[in-house]
Amino acid sequence: MSPPAAAPRTPRVSPARAAAYAVVRRVLEQDAYADRVLQTEAERLEPRDRGLAKQLAFGAVQRRGTLDWVISRLAPGKALDPEVRAALHIGLYEQLFLNTADHASIDQAVELAKPNYGYKLVNAILRRLQREGIELPGDDTIPGAAVHHSHPQWLVTLWWKQLGPDAARALMAANNQPGELALRVNTLVDVDEDALPPGRREGDALVVDGPFDVAGSPLFKAGVITPMSRAAQRVAPFLDPQPGERVLDLCAAPGGKTTHLAALMQTRGELVAVERHPGRARALTAACARMHATNVEVLTGDAKHFADERGFDRVLVDPPCSGLGTLRTHPDLRWKMTPEAIGGLVLVQDAILAAAHAALRPGGTLVYATCTISDAEDRLPSADRFRTLPHVDGTDGFSVARVTGDRPAVPPGN
Repeated sequence: MSPPAAAPRTPRVSPARAAAYAVVRRVLEQDAYADRVLQTEAERLEPRDRGLAKQLAFGAVQRRGTLDWVISRLAPGKALDPEVRAALHIGLYEQLFLNTADHASIDQAVELAKPNYGYKLVNAILRRLQREGIELPGDDTIPGAAVHHSHPQWLVTLWWKQLGPDAARALMAANNQPGELALRVNTLVDVDEDALPPGRREGDALVVDGPFDVAGSPLFKAGVITPMSRAAQRVAPFLDPQPGERVLDLCAAPGGKTTHLAALMQTRGELVAVERHPGRARALTAACARMHATNVEVLTGDAKHFADERGFDRVLVDPPCSGLGTLRTHPDLRWKMTPEAIGGLVLVQDAILAAAHAALRPGGTLVYATCTISDAEDRLPSADRFRTLPHVDGTDGFSVARVTGDRPAVPPGN
């Protein structure tokens, strides 16, 4: 007679923490994108666990500067393996910024670090924090604000000068809060309002109350909704494309603004969408099909070298940018971006703008939009513009400018 099967062991680490730990490790060890890794790691989690995994992963990545400062005070001179550091980041984040019971956060962080022998150091640091606590630097100076709000010091300096100390502090605090989930409701399809998730409507925008699995929703698959920040949803109406016109969208993937333009045109007229990367161009084509944007022609090519003798009535330029307005939804970006990278982006932006101006018909309208908060990247001189800021508007930070007619003589800073 066979012995009875052993009962399965209950995992000692919660599924949410295991997923968050995998995300933090990938970011630390491979410079991976936290949002992309989380999408894979949290795919099979229950909704409640998925929400906690995101909170832990994004929080630990966003607060990395603060957490490393704490480690340097509680364990000076200690070298940490990446897996130990990741476990410690999660444990410290729970103790400092969440209401998790200390014993739970410590026990779970220790288990995450095993079998690395550094789990003993994780235990020692977290228990010392539990006993003694720690006071973070004030945010009245640039170095103090960098630690207090966990932003690189060069970025704190940039916003301190650009926005002023009070607004810079408010912006950084907002960057560490969860971003809202906003959807665009597609006007190209019949929409049953009762079938939409609960939330607050602002025109075509729907700000969802509570968690909602967008990609898994039948509404998403049917092209009724698509995720898009309220700031991004202001760009296409600012260009104001009309049915029957010829419109150009440069750097068009992933397609949120492209499909919004098509909806505003009621799919009448010609909408040319240019994307450099073949894989992203294929994804853009699929997005247009899902969103019923039937008047879009996707071209694979470099926007810097785009040329079309027929010209366009309206042109949207949405170039590669530093993305500093999206730090709530891209938690690792603050650690990836550098002043040197922004300098390189500006050259690309100017080249794309030159191609856009060349493609614009006389009297046409051009809109230049970036999801950043960086004056150096405002490359289109115009008083006709708007800006959104996370701490003011509750959505992503965008800078959007519009010109009609002839090209301005010189971009700013040149």
